[in-house]
Amino acid sequence: MKRLIGGLLLLSLLPISYGKAQTTADPTLLIEINSIRAVDNHAHPMSVAGVGGKEDVEFDAIACGKLEFISPPPLRLRPDNPIYSEAWRELYGYKYGSDMSEARVRELLESKRRVMREQGDNYPAWVLDKLNIETMLVNRVGAGRGLTTPRFRWVSYGDPLMLPLSTTSLRSNSDRRFFYAQEEMLLKRDLVSLNLKSLPVTLNLYLSRVVTPALERRKREGAIAVKFVAAYLRPLDFADVTQQEASRVYAGYVRGGEPPWGDHKKLQDFLFRYIALEAGRLGLAVHIHTGGGCGHFFNLSGANPLLLESVVNDPTMRKTNFVLVHGGYPFVKETEFLMEKPNVYADFSAQTFLLTPKALARVLRDWLEYEPEKILFGTDASPATPEVSWEESAWVTNKTAREALAIALTGMISDGDITGERASELARMVLRENAVKLYGLRP
Repeated sequence: MKRLIGGLLLLSLLPISYGKAQTTADPTLLIEINSIRAVDNHAHPMSVAGVGGKEDVEFDAIACGKLEFISPPPLRLRPDNPIYSEAWRELYGYKYGSDMSEARVRELLESKRRVMREQGDNYPAWVLDKLNIETMLVNRVGAGRGLTTPRFRWVSYGDPLMLPLSTTSLRSNSDRRFFYAQEEMLLKRDLVSLNLKSLPVTLNLYLSRVVTPALERRKREGAIAVKFVAAYLRPLDFADVTQQEASRVYAGYVRGGEPPWGDHKKLQDFLFRYIALEAGRLGLAVHIHTGGGCGHFFNLSGANPLLLESVVNDPTMRKTNFVLVHGGYPFVKETEFLMEKPNVYADFSAQTFLLTPKALARVLRDWLEYEPEKILFGTDASPATPEVSWEESAWVTNKTAREALAIALTGMISDGDITGERASELARMVLRENAVKLYGLRP
């Protein structure tokens, strides 16, 4: 024992050599990666404006732009980031370098509007062509004009179906007041589409007349997945609640009043799992927001993907594929190990605008060394201002993702972990083939 302790002390005095992180991409590999026609797993593009220039308000169920912001956004998301002038140059021929003065931006907007007019309903597809993205999954309330198949595939929302009872007491801050009001509005839209004037009196009827038909309608209208933003509203610990217990809560409050949180949670937990099972039966993937979110009141600990472990471990869920949207960032190691589950995938959307290519490459290398078949490319392209909207967001995040992937794979080749041929294969898997297989897409 003394000899062992002495040896450890000696080792502790020796200099430690850490492997140097890869920071540059092989130029040839980057060219190859940039040539791959990608499938974007998660984005919020805007539709083409309708008659009279009607504003598109359906690009997100809980648009963060409606929230009060006191602290500035992360550095890379600020509209004055000069990287956006690069997007303007590539998309609209902007010729003033990093000059983002007011006069130059006005000129940029005129160029952008001209392209929109010239392209008409083809404008969203024109943007995808500029980015070499073949298919974009659009997470929106509705598909929208110009966002048509096969270039755009709809991802609908599941949260409204999980919230049939009054949520007044759950609106504990300004963010949640907005979010819950949005979900209530969307559930009413579902009821109208199903020709229902009120909620059914029992949970069994609610499942058979509202939840299942609403999901079937989404499927008929072209949805390939259903998305939950529940982490904005509550923690992701969806317990396994019996239908009998959930029925008691539903029946007690469907005609008025509001249950205490413990009962509210039981009904939500049951409905989440029911929706996930039905989605699997219908061939719809279940997307779940994991990791950080917008708003000063967002509860990060409640968005840890490990809270979903009992759900993805449930043997009855084997026919349901779950996608951890945003890869749980900053809980990326937790996500890495969850991808070992047979029905769990993760995209790295949002990380593409929060992280630099070098920082994102470190995440991707860990994932690539563990479960490369489960990784999905995603941009989370979203609108912000007229001059920095979903198009510029998509350009920046697409560029970041491809550069990060090239850096990660270059490092793996350099360290002798993979061959150049395997690097090409992994790049195609991440950028398109994994998604093509998961959603049954046709090239």
